[in-house]
Amino acid sequence: MTAPIETTGSTAEAQPEAVLTGATQSQIEGRSLGRIAWTRFKRDKVAMAGGVVVILLVLIAILSKPIQAMFGLDPNDFHQNLVDPALLAPKGSFGGISWSHPLGVEPQTGRDILARIVEGSWVSLVVAAGSTLLSVVIGVVMGVVAGFYGGWVDSGISRLMDTFLAFPLLLFAISISASLQGNAFGLNGLTLRICVLIFVIGFFNWPYMGRIVRAQTLSLREREFVEAARSLGARGPFILFRELLPNLIAPILVYSTLLIPTNILFEASLSFLGVGIQPPQASWGGMLSTAVDLYQVDPMFMIIPGLAIFITVLAFNLLGDGLRDALDPRGK
Repeated sequence: MTAPIETTGSTAEAQPEAVLTGATQSQIEGRSLGRIAWTRFKRDKVAMAGGVVVILLVLIAILSKPIQAMFGLDPNDFHQNLVDPALLAPKGSFGGISWSHPLGVEPQTGRDILARIVEGSWVSLVVAAGSTLLSVVIGVVMGVVAGFYGGWVDSGISRLMDTFLAFPLLLFAISISASLQGNAFGLNGLTLRICVLIFVIGFFNWPYMGRIVRAQTLSLREREFVEAARSLGARGPFILFRELLPNLIAPILVYSTLLIPTNILFEASLSFLGVGIQPPQASWGGMLSTAVDLYQVDPMFMIIPGLAIFITVLAFNLLGDGLRDALDPRGK
């Protein structure tokens, strides 16, 4: 007869462990860095609120023309019947606010302020996003090359950064914008102004991104994964763009988000000084410039574009701070 099989203590103890492992294995999932960052970001309610506002602003800017068509608004339509001919102030209370004009109308002209705010949103975001993208591209390339190669390459690029940082950007932007009249480079009008603003703001602001990327590259180039790539025969360009650059995405993303509101303020400043976006094209800075002469007639006309700039800049800053905290590997 076959002897009965005895179950040893070790086997008996292993069976529940195996069953437990099989039951819980499907529930245990590895979390990527992106998922961890997203979990951290969701916990920050202030940053989430900033992100929601930024998304709404981007949607308004993209859909500015359909929004105007949907509500029958034109930023350049004059409504003289809504303006008091003697005082040049909008008729009614709070700058002429009504169901037809939720934010009121412009003094003297009667143009709808909501339509001009919506129209100005895409101008500000296009200039800010375009100039930020240009700064990021130049700054990342220069910073990663300087940090990785070091030596005379690092020294030369660092001196170039110092030169750009010492450049009087505001005065240069004013002189270039003021000198552009008519056609230039095959462009004219609003397109020319936007392209010039993007180039001037983006080209002369890249050293800020370059310094951040250079510092991060200096800390990464001696890490084990870089040494492993070198030992396998990888050359400089491969290590730069396949090993180092993916590990620089977090600081690049954070600083880009914080750079956009700075560029929005710069564009608004140039338009306020009369050398940025030119009338009759609506821009937030241009509206503030016009409101300075009319604040005694209609204070609301100054408050609304100023509030639009304030909310936009604050939302981007809150979003950038939240991303920085979420992507910080030292965060809890």
